[in-house]
Amino acid sequence: MKKLFLVIGSPGSGKTTDAEVISKNNPKEMVHYSTGELLRAEVASGSEKGKLIEDFTSKGNLVPLEIVVETIVEAIANAPKDIVLIDGYPRSVEQMIELDKILRDKDMIELASVIEVEVSEKTACDRVLGRARGADDNVEVFKNRMRVYLEPLKEIQDFYAKKGVLHKINGERSIQEIVADMESYIKSKI
Repeated sequence: MKKLFLVIGSPGSGKTTDAEVISKNNPKEMVHYSTGELLRAEVASGSEKGKLIEDFTSKGNLVPLEIVVETIVEAIANAPKDIVLIDGYPRSVEQMIELDKILRDKDMIELASVIEVEVSEKTACDRVLGRARGADDNVEVFKNRMRVYLEPLKEIQDFYAKKGVLHKINGERSIQEIVADMESYIKSKI
């Protein structure tokens, strides 16, 4: 039985770094994926699905919901470890509902928890602008990304809270403290 941990948080919350560090600390038990990496790997594989994904992304279009969810679920099912961390998913109510629908039919995958890394908008903005990795790391783009993250957040939180799988972590601390807290929580669920 695979145990799935979804790690969500605003841009700049540190969710990807946290999940990466935890999976590196536990290489025998855990694997980490990000949605973007999974889609890029599918394109690189040259598969029919990869060609379809590239057809959308090369034109700057969003990959259809069903393809994204199917890619994630396949990655989980084929993961080399039983504990799978995926960061940055779900990003919308539609993605959440679609994943929930698919997981209901999968006996071999259990959603163990949705971990939300909470940071203030100011901290998130400071971190994103501080790392300034590309042209999209500016205040206007940050504000838009934050709005896109916050719009569905309450509904996502309520949905997973009702299922009893939502766990919030204070992301305003040092990376060592956040990782230690999240890692110990994940281990308590496996």
